[in-house]
Amino acid sequence: MARRPRTAQERTAARSGWAVGVATALYGISFGALATASGLDVWQACVLSLVMFSGGSQFALIGVLASGGVAAGGTAIASAALLGVRNSFYALRLSRIIGPGFWRRAAATQLTIDESTAVATAQTEPRAQRIGFWVTGLVVYFGWNLMTLAGALLGNLIGDVKAYGLDAAAAAAFLGLLWPRLKARQTQAVAVAAGFVATLLTPLLMPGLPVLAAAVVAIVFGVLNLFGRGDDRPHPDPIPMEREVEP
Repeated sequence: MARRPRTAQERTAARSGWAVGVATALYGISFGALATASGLDVWQACVLSLVMFSGGSQFALIGVLASGGVAAGGTAIASAALLGVRNSFYALRLSRIIGPGFWRRAAATQLTIDESTAVATAQTEPRAQRIGFWVTGLVVYFGWNLMTLAGALLGNLIGDVKAYGLDAAAAAAFLGLLWPRLKARQTQAVAVAAGFVATLLTPLLMPGLPVLAAAVVAIVFGVLNLFGRGDDRPHPDPIPMEREVEP
């Protein structure tokens, strides 16, 4: 049976997945270079990207190791784990998008990251949500690991990777997805409050805790609907959680 052509939103989801995926994956070269500079071998840096696959957690881990060496291993693991907690919340949101099936869910577990969640939930059609998730997750996964290997092999030869703007490219791509959702007063208030709390706490707390504190702020604002109004609907329309997604 011939497959039906993709809708406009499904094509948009795929393009967004590639754009966000490539921009994020390129920054993996930074992790590879910094990982070897902090004392890890090439294979250790690559295994971290293959298994852990959470950019924030990976940078937190090597950041603590670089400052404290092996003695800081416990703190490094704790920091990485705290940053990884957010992915558990993403899984709850993505459960209906992924659909049933053990192997499908097992694969989705590894690909549930900031970027794949953002692209998926930015869509309103069920199939577009799935396309956005899988395209983004797979592009980031394979690209990030290839760039990790490249950065670990090149090491100091590439110099300061921030000079190439790769860190800004990933953040800009993510902001591009977030921006259309900031037209309602409630979402604007959540973004400002969460960003303020995270910025304020970052110099004071260990990595991971500011992110969780910002998440708590967002939850409080959402539950209490502090700045919401009946006619202040978010754009685009929110994706209904009760809608079943066919496998």
